[in-house]
Amino acid sequence: MLPETARIPTGPGADLAGDLEVPEGARGLVAFAHGSGSSRRSPRNRAVAGVLRDAGLGTLLFDLLTEAEERTDAATAGHRFDIPLLARRLVAAVDWLTAQRAAAGLPVGLFGASTGAAAALAAAADRPGTVRAVVSRGGRPDLAGDALDRVGAPVLLIVGGEDREVLRLNEQAAARLVAPCTVHVVPGATHLFEEPGALDQVAAAARDWFVRMARRTDAA
Repeated sequence: MLPETARIPTGPGADLAGDLEVPEGARGLVAFAHGSGSSRRSPRNRAVAGVLRDAGLGTLLFDLLTEAEERTDAATAGHRFDIPLLARRLVAAVDWLTAQRAAAGLPVGLFGASTGAAAALAAAADRPGTVRAVVSRGGRPDLAGDALDRVGAPVLLIVGGEDREVLRLNEQAAARLVAPCTVHVVPGATHLFEEPGALDQVAAAARDWFVRMARRTDAA
């Protein structure tokens, strides 16, 4: 399995860089939406992606903003909370992913971190026949707004036990979701899951959620 660096068309002047890795015999695919101020090189998301690939799931990590937009955002934070923009980019990436030969017939899941979680939920609402599962890591699902009412895929919200305000926002978002939803609290963890073993728990919970997605598809 070799990583493929791709340019993902997401709109006029917005071809975004992405890293696609699909293990032999993959049973599903997971696209990652990083959080505010981050990129496809996020070490936390890459660590989780490695665990997913070891479980037989392909991964797509890509930049949600162009290089010019990244520079603007670094100076003004003007894009990182633009959930409609990020969701449109993620939808375009999902459409691109499902058109790839390596992805033919495979179920797709979304993994969102921070504001990327809101984009993942909005994208799941817009692609109900394609997106089969969503996982949020330390996310802001509340920012998905009315899209929460339209998500049909099962949702896993992973939050650090010491990240109390974000935990409160996740619990409120979970109460709005009509889709099956679980709030998974990692005891003692803060927002970035920097505590020993905390990110390992995130990766294991995400892996199990997406493996169940693949099993549901196999059963169907």
